[in-house]
Amino acid sequence: MLKEKWLWIIILSLILITLGSLLIVYLILILPFPLNTIFFVGLIILWGIVSGYKEWLQKERSKEEKA
Repeated sequence: MLKEKWLWIIILSLILITLGSLLIVYLILILPFPLNTIFFVGLIILWGIVSGYKEWLQKERSKEEKA
């Protein structure tokens, strides 16, 4: 089972997701005061934009499936 390619792809993807999140948190913590606040607010705004885009894509897909 350890020789399966899909297993290692999943393991590496999970490691990259975890390290990416930790890197973002570390970056927020090491930035000086005004920059870390700007970065944090920008991250929240980007998260909202991506979430809205995802919802829009799902609505478009459901419209196409109904038609």
